[in-house]
Amino acid sequence: MSKKLKIISWNVNGIRAILKKGFLEWLDKEKPDILCIQESRATRDQLGKNITDHKHYHSFWHSATIKKGYSGVITFTKEHPLHEEAGFGIEKFDWEGRVMMTEFKEFVLLNVYFPNGKRDNDRLNYKLEFYEAFLEYINSLKRKGKKIIFCGDVNTAHAEIDLSHPKANNKTSGFLPIERKWIDRVIEDGYIDTLREFHPESELYSWWDLKTYARDRNVGWRIDYFFLQKELKKHLKDAYIMPEVMGSDHCPVAIELTF
Repeated sequence: MSKKLKIISWNVNGIRAILKKGFLEWLDKEKPDILCIQESRATRDQLGKNITDHKHYHSFWHSATIKKGYSGVITFTKEHPLHEEAGFGIEKFDWEGRVMMTEFKEFVLLNVYFPNGKRDNDRLNYKLEFYEAFLEYINSLKRKGKKIIFCGDVNTAHAEIDLSHPKANNKTSGFLPIERKWIDRVIEDGYIDTLREFHPESELYSWWDLKTYARDRNVGWRIDYFFLQKELKKHLKDAYIMPEVMGSDHCPVAIELTF
């Protein structure tokens, strides 16, 4: 009997804020097998049991220790993982609460909130260092025989098709050549941009600027991704974006798998 899985990734721009916007009702309706949340901006003890001890999901948290109300990822999963681990062993990255690894029989899933480099050169350099360290980390897992899926807010649009105004943003962090080349390297190292397997030429976005009401005009960026190791491609049945889901400046992205 085949096993079907739906995995959703969503930068919620604050878990406490989105709980006031129907998040639990949406979760009960959508029923993903795994939900990866980024930018949770909260610790487990700041939330009620309706989310920390959800009746259908185990939850695994990596919250920032550097300051409260910042960054953070949460993975909700119906099946208890074989192993889970917060961070990837480098203190200057781990204290920002950016990575939650959960291992299952079929794959290792990494829920990641990649740094934003727009503030200044220091943060851009931090982002690029994180990129390098993360790629080495997943490749080291791959060398050990693990099958890798990673998802989250990568904070970079890969190609011109992935944002509304590419030429106006080619000197902006999030679309710099050096950032885009890292995604090229991810693909060269054997990871598939799942959405482009099913929608190779569609202008699909996952983030819109709130201040300019960009979502109303669909002036957006695709900066949220699912990548999976090419050896898992035969299990990939669908990949899509869910722009109809409101509540954050990002919308969810999803994949469906069969094993």
